[in-house]
Amino acid sequence: MKLLFDFLPIILFFATFKGAEHFSEGSLGLAQSILGDGITALTAPVFLATIVAIVATFLQIFWLKLKGQKVEPTLWISLAVIVLFGGLTLYLKNEWFIKWKPTILYWIFGAILFYGNLAKKNFIRLLMKGQIEMPDAAWGKLQSMWIGFFIFAGFVNLAVAYAFSTDVWVNFKLFGLLALTMIFTIGVAVWMTKQASEGQN
Repeated sequence: MKLLFDFLPIILFFATFKGAEHFSEGSLGLAQSILGDGITALTAPVFLATIVAIVATFLQIFWLKLKGQKVEPTLWISLAVIVLFGGLTLYLKNEWFIKWKPTILYWIFGAILFYGNLAKKNFIRLLMKGQIEMPDAAWGKLQSMWIGFFIFAGFVNLAVAYAFSTDVWVNFKLFGLLALTMIFTIGVAVWMTKQASEGQN
């Protein structure tokens, strides 16, 4: 359930884009009524999807606040990035800003973890909150693995964005990046289990 909540803005971005593509005439009129001139039937879907993603991220935080739950720092960072790059996308009517957004978000997370390495702070260990016990060296390696993943995923997003159409990129944004994250996370979980068992020996 938490995974669905975390990926809600991406899912809604995808659904809005596909729906706007299907109802192209109506989506063009709606986008023009919101953003004014400079919108075409080709670009209207991504602009409408961007609006929905921004609103959805605000609603995520509002919902957590309403429930009295803690808003994780990663969500605040996501909000800042989607507002900045989504806002530039809409203001300048240039879809490339929203295409860069996943890459910037990944690289910010990677930079935070890299800072943790420099400052001798293991943020991954803090986030796990004692859920698993591993040797200190394993925790350090784990944080470096996530840094590498965030850098790699950021470059992959740009490669797809520049090499393929916006429609292909939108599909990749949901299914490709999600699949990459899930595969890496499962692999890391298996590795962590092995490290934990070896640490007990």
